[in-house]
Amino acid sequence: MHEELENFERNHVWDLVEPPPNCRPIGTKWVFKNKQGEDGMVVRNKARLVAQGFCQKEGIDYEETFAPVARLEAIRILLAFAASKGFKLLQMDVKSTFLNGFIEDEVYVRQPTGFGSAKFPDRVYKLRKALYGLKQAPRVDKTLFLLSRGGDTLIVQIYVDDIIFGGSSHALVSSFAEQMNREFEMSLMGEL
Repeated sequence: MHEELENFERNHVWDLVEPPPNCRPIGTKWVFKNKQGEDGMVVRNKARLVAQGFCQKEGIDYEETFAPVARLEAIRILLAFAASKGFKLLQMDVKSTFLNGFIEDEVYVRQPTGFGSAKFPDRVYKLRKALYGLKQAPRVDKTLFLLSRGGDTLIVQIYVDDIIFGGSSHALVSSFAEQMNREFEMSLMGEL
C-alpha cells in the first residue's frame, strides 16, 4: 500500500485541497492482487488504490469512457503471427498504468482510510491524473502496434496494464523493453 501511495507522489497524481462548494468526493478502496510469473508462481503481491467510480453519474461526473482492451481475436492473431515468424513473445506489466494519463475533468476523492492526513482530515484530493475505477480512467486509443525498421519487425499488443511484445530481432525487442522501463515503471513477467 505504501508503494502505491509512493507511486502517486512520484507521478503527481493528486493535490490535497479544501473541498470546493458542492463537491461530491468519490470514495476509494484498496484492491489486492497476486501477480504470477510464467511458471504460475506468485512473483508479486500488488495493492491498488481504486476510486469507487460506480458512484459517478453519466452526464454529471463524466461524458464518455473507452477501455484499451484487446479483443481475444486480436491476441490470437498476434500469437499466430508470432508463431509463424518464429518470434519469441514477452510480457510486461505496467506498474501504475492509469497514473500516467492526465484527466480533463475536475475530480475529487476522499482520503484513503488509514492513510489520511492527521493535520487536514477534512480535505480531499483533487486528481491531476486518473485512478483505477474512475469512469474517466481508461481513455486510451489503439492497442496493437507494428514497427518495421531495417528489415526487422517489432509487434506490440497492449491490454489495460499488460503488454505482449516480440520481434524478429533480439536487439530490437531488448531496445523496446529498455525504453519502456525508462519511460514507465514496468516489470518483465517473462516469456509467453
